[in-house]
Amino acid sequence: MAEPFYITTAIAYPNGKPHIGHAYEAIAGDAIARFHRLNGRDVRFVTGTDEHGLKMAQTARSAGRETIDFATEMSNYFRVMGEKLNISYNAFRRTTEEQHIAASTAIWKAMEANGDLYLDRYEGWYSIRDEAFYAEDELIEGEGGQKLSPQKTPVEWTVEESWFFRLSKYRDFLIELNETPGFLEPESRRNEVLSFLKGQDLRDLSVSRTSFDWGVPVPDSPGHVMYVWVDALTTYLTGIGYPDTSGDFARFWPADLHLIGKDIVRFHAVYWPAFLKSAGLAIPKSIFGHGFLLHRGEKMSKSLGNVVDPLELAERFGVDQLRYFLLREVSFGQDGSYSAEAIVTRCNAELANSFGNLAQRVMSFIAKNCDGGFTAEAPVEPADAEVREKVRRACAEELPQAFERLALSVGLEAWMQAVFACNAYIDEQAPWALRKTDPERMKRVLATLCGCIRDLAIAVSPVTPVASSKILDFLCIPVKARDLAALADDPALGAIRVDNPKPAFPRLELPSDEEEA
Repeated sequence: MAEPFYITTAIAYPNGKPHIGHAYEAIAGDAIARFHRLNGRDVRFVTGTDEHGLKMAQTARSAGRETIDFATEMSNYFRVMGEKLNISYNAFRRTTEEQHIAASTAIWKAMEANGDLYLDRYEGWYSIRDEAFYAEDELIEGEGGQKLSPQKTPVEWTVEESWFFRLSKYRDFLIELNETPGFLEPESRRNEVLSFLKGQDLRDLSVSRTSFDWGVPVPDSPGHVMYVWVDALTTYLTGIGYPDTSGDFARFWPADLHLIGKDIVRFHAVYWPAFLKSAGLAIPKSIFGHGFLLHRGEKMSKSLGNVVDPLELAERFGVDQLRYFLLREVSFGQDGSYSAEAIVTRCNAELANSFGNLAQRVMSFIAKNCDGGFTAEAPVEPADAEVREKVRRACAEELPQAFERLALSVGLEAWMQAVFACNAYIDEQAPWALRKTDPERMKRVLATLCGCIRDLAIAVSPVTPVASSKILDFLCIPVKARDLAALADDPALGAIRVDNPKPAFPRLELPSDEEEA
């Protein structure tokens, strides 16, 4: 049986439509999930929407809507984004679903049974926008002396009866866990969390609210609803069947990877492991906090007028092109920047002009001059073996090793260097000239290139799934021979056929008025 791999993205808060940050995380998660499928693993990929909390209730009220109707509409925008961006999740979970409410109730009762929940009075600072509590020494001063959270969001003083979770009990456990190599990456995120854990006494966490009722009811405690992060984090369990701990849950938990934005690392690396430990459940193997996407180096905001619908970018430039740009351009884990010019420049130079042109000129040449196919019988020469080895190493070793450690842009750089090697090889060997002087040698060169193009298309398919599939179709590669294991076989040593090839990566153009994306 294939080795399981369970990956999640953050559960999106749908008080607004999806933005480019949501798209970036979904695309990265999808590329990682597809890569592990390509590598023969049995993948579960879960995402969804986190629909409870005061912020959702307030947003719905201000729009004159019933909260559940508003949540359903907004959640659907995230489903549509996933479909349009070709996100191959196995489950999309909403926190308003009955199964999820049952899961949240089950984990609450497990924490309560362990003696980790108690009723008390909460007085402190709360950010509605972050759905988070903050200590006085964590706050920063804004304009006019206004108190702000570390995320620079407004806070308000809150007083109410609350259930508390004994987070302080787990301080030593959490420090040891976050010091474990590989649990929280990249290193900068780990250092932030350890600084938080070691720099102060860890306070118990308020985990219920009575000032509103839009949430999962606390069992046997009328008037209390669960703190939204207890509810939201539990979605990772709901996505594989919890509270049923057999079947998919037994096979896939603990999660191999929680992929999240850097602004919610504390919830995942501090609160979540403590909840799970208390409930007697295994701790996720790895958490990765990626950076933010900036528009021309600026954080996006409505006031600056630089907020862009990611589906508009996909429509303008192509889904595969947008996916490739985001994962190639940004060093994964760090902040990155994008613009219309950057997307066009990168995708034209690397996808259209380099890989796309390579594939099209080779396959079109075969279709035109070799009746669409041939068998190469001339011996393999050193130049052929050299380029095949460069491509094999990039596609079967360098890119997979980089993707395993989530160095996505590093893997794509190795892939790109292999594309450049193929373009240098075709220019040196000049099959169009060999057609007249040495037809058999021409076939060997073309077969070598077809083998390289196949490998390159397979290796980059987690990032550009549609275009890669088209190229492999044009090369008549069987669907069952399109994973990393297939790279051990060399089609260049057998019969070559192409079928009606067309450009897989058309050149992009900026809008005529150069309107910025």
